[in-house]
Amino acid sequence: MTNARTWDDTLDDLARRRNHSHGMGGSERLDKHRGKGKLDARARIERLLDPGTFHEFGTLVGGDTPADAIVTGSGLINGFPVMVGAEDFTTVAGTIAPGSNSKRYRLAELAVRNKVPLVMLLEGAGFRPSGDHYGRTPTDLLAQAQCSGKVPVVTAVLGASAGHGALIAPVSDFAIMSRHGAIFTAGPPVVKVSTGEDVSKEDLGGPGVAIPSGLIHNVTDTDEEALDEIRRYLSYFPPSAWSYPIAAEPDEFSGPRKTPELLDIISRDNRTTYDIAAVIDAVFDTKDWFEVQPGFGRAIVCALAHLGGHPVAVVANQPQVLAGSIDADAADKAAHFISVADAFHLPIVFLADNPGMLPGSESERSGVLRSGARMFVAQTTATTMKMHVTLRKAYGFGSMVMSLIGFDGQTAAYAYPGATMGAMSAAALSGASNADDDLGAQLREMELEASYRSAEHMGFDELISPDETRNALLTSLERGIYARQVAAEPVARTAIVP
Repeated sequence: MTNARTWDDTLDDLARRRNHSHGMGGSERLDKHRGKGKLDARARIERLLDPGTFHEFGTLVGGDTPADAIVTGSGLINGFPVMVGAEDFTTVAGTIAPGSNSKRYRLAELAVRNKVPLVMLLEGAGFRPSGDHYGRTPTDLLAQAQCSGKVPVVTAVLGASAGHGALIAPVSDFAIMSRHGAIFTAGPPVVKVSTGEDVSKEDLGGPGVAIPSGLIHNVTDTDEEALDEIRRYLSYFPPSAWSYPIAAEPDEFSGPRKTPELLDIISRDNRTTYDIAAVIDAVFDTKDWFEVQPGFGRAIVCALAHLGGHPVAVVANQPQVLAGSIDADAADKAAHFISVADAFHLPIVFLADNPGMLPGSESERSGVLRSGARMFVAQTTATTMKMHVTLRKAYGFGSMVMSLIGFDGQTAAYAYPGATMGAMSAAALSGASNADDDLGAQLREMELEASYRSAEHMGFDELISPDETRNALLTSLERGIYARQVAAEPVARTAIVP
């Protein structure tokens, strides 16, 4: 009986301490937080994970400070394990102390050790002012950086996120923000003291700043939508770089089919625009594909889709924006997306229809060549399967960044008949050389013959009709999948990124 009473007292004490941690910042602060239309930290984790799968660690870290302002643990998303951390803004503004720093480090360390994704849900004010000495305690960013390229890293900014805690966002593969979110190096009070600038959280780092800067990839209206989008995003990826993406079970959408609608969508006139989204709808299994960074670098569409049930990454020029010319933002977006896809062995499908890199003084000042070089290095060093289709045109360096380059390891390279290519368009060459009308007409005729001349010299595997697009890519993908006869491993990066 003595032992039983001792255990009762001990377990009651443990329960009391756990309940204190689960209470977060207390009912008043929680009510205020929820009154703004936001979920609290624990509710965010509950929404993100498969029901009933959350297993917490570090519950008692912080002592009187519940969970030391960050809830950490593991759970399942779509039946697969993940590590997850959620900053608790209702507890000392979600700030970081030595204990919570250790929890964050442990979270990322376990993600790599267990080869599972890491998800961070941010709403915190950075390091907590205190007399505690950090010394040489390893910062969580060391472990988070070690996750890069090894396990998928996803961040959601669901409130104001400042300073050290915010730094996981630019390290992430994918960062999403709710309309309540804001992210910055330092918050408005620090900015006011440091620079004299009086600025709101929204104007400093809200969606209107974070999306155009390229820091945040996607934005949603609510916490719930952001968390659901994370689940969708991760469904395209393997648990880690030590495994391959998992194909869906065959269904009515995953088999071969013609794509005659492309004959109507894609005009033979290079000057007529169309929406590349309609092409993606037609070519891939369903219209329910996932676009990454739709509000940034809009001249290129980066998307996650399925082809024959296999998760793939799509990099496509958008003729509706800048006539498909690739500007610095589009190249930067594509370079990051290609690197992420390559790291986790997603086949990449390039759909090219561009007149080249965007020319002009403003484009040059934005660093278009450096950004283009960044995209070029990303795609030429990619070790995953690459498949290319030139839909109508691909000129100069704009063709190279879209994987239209010989001996570049493509699994497949296709073009439509009449596709135009070369150093520059006939119109641009005529203007640059002051060609007369007869020579200009001759240049245009040569341009139209370019696809045939290239095919005659094996510049493409085949010229295909638009209605053959899906089946050509599907056949090439299913053949290329057979290259996966050895265990998957993280990609070794050997190039210096421009």
